[in-house]
Amino acid sequence: MKIQHVIYATGLSGYFNKDLVAVKSHGRNNGSFVEGKPVTPGYSAIVQPGSILSIMLVLDDGSIAVGECADVIFSGLAGRDPLFVPEQHLPLLESTVRQWLVGRDVGTFRANAEEIDAMQADGKRLHTSLRYGLTQALLAASAVAGRRTPAEVIAAEYGSTLRDKPVDILASCHRGDALQLDRVIMKRAAVLPHASFTMAVDLGPGAKVLTDYARSIANRIKEVGEPDYKPRIHLDLYGTLGDLFGDDLDGLADYIASLAKEVEPFDLLLESPIIAPTQQRQIEIFKELKQRLAARGSRVGLIADEWCNTLQDIRLFAEAQASDYVQIKTPDLGGINNSIEAVLFCRSQGMGCCLGGTANETDLSARMTAQIALATSPDFMLSKPGIGADEGLMILTNEMLRTIAVVQHRA
Repeated sequence: MKIQHVIYATGLSGYFNKDLVAVKSHGRNNGSFVEGKPVTPGYSAIVQPGSILSIMLVLDDGSIAVGECADVIFSGLAGRDPLFVPEQHLPLLESTVRQWLVGRDVGTFRANAEEIDAMQADGKRLHTSLRYGLTQALLAASAVAGRRTPAEVIAAEYGSTLRDKPVDILASCHRGDALQLDRVIMKRAAVLPHASFTMAVDLGPGAKVLTDYARSIANRIKEVGEPDYKPRIHLDLYGTLGDLFGDDLDGLADYIASLAKEVEPFDLLLESPIIAPTQQRQIEIFKELKQRLAARGSRVGLIADEWCNTLQDIRLFAEAQASDYVQIKTPDLGGINNSIEAVLFCRSQGMGCCLGGTANETDLSARMTAQIALATSPDFMLSKPGIGADEGLMILTNEMLRTIAVVQHRA
């Protein structure tokens, strides 16, 4: 089956983009807005609505396969591609990309995905967001052509085994929404609440605010959770502990070990406690911090995100055993073929991984991520789009359950 036509449409993402450099340097919070001028190129405001681009492939039997281009909240940071502005890419999509797509056979996925992911225009690879959406559409097209689910296509082409149970989900919640936390406890989310701390001042003196918050989560689970419910507590720190403790890694390790004790009997996962100025230093610091925590007998799981953006980055972190987990931030990897390979590589190296992404995606890209998860078995995945938790849990869980039911029916 071949692609006959290509249709593009711009739309809204599930969240927004934020200039984190401006936020940390001079931004002033005003509700959902941040006052001040942006610093990172491409931003027109420190916080601005996210945009996506739908790519619709019309196949020669009239079927339509869709993929959606999206970028992460903090675009343009720590080695990422610039802010994604769909209109800027339409000329390229209407010319070079359209010519490549029309007439292409979609009977297989992997080769097509690798070719479009490697495509260059004017000596540069396509923006990661374009590669993300284009490869989603190609996988959807291969699934339509083969009358299979995308998960089955992946398993067949990459030699993986389909799961018969859903992957654990990290329910991503707003830090100040106690009712939302209650709902994800009620729904027995396997990992919660994500709850971002983006500025060192948010942690409070000596990180007391963070300590009190982590303790309150554990206490609430004990209070209202079912007796056998033992989720992992996950907090995303965006380098704020590094901002607070500076070069004092022993002091930081002491604090993290004490934080883990505050949430017992639940396991603690900390994402990006430090953001270093370079990738090499990020790997070194994470390894040093991991060793210090092990020496203290602490079981905290460290998750690398910033400076771990591409498939090659993830291989570097995994080979160095620099952290306990890596966050495979799907839009940052460009083609979803890279996310597939990243999960499989982490598993081969004994490295934990979260098949993540961003609140700034769409329901369609989230569902495709669920398909990838079923075919590759990451340790857990991030609820998306948005940070409403309820919607993300629903979209991902139901997509996985539907797919499992279809595969089992065929068997």
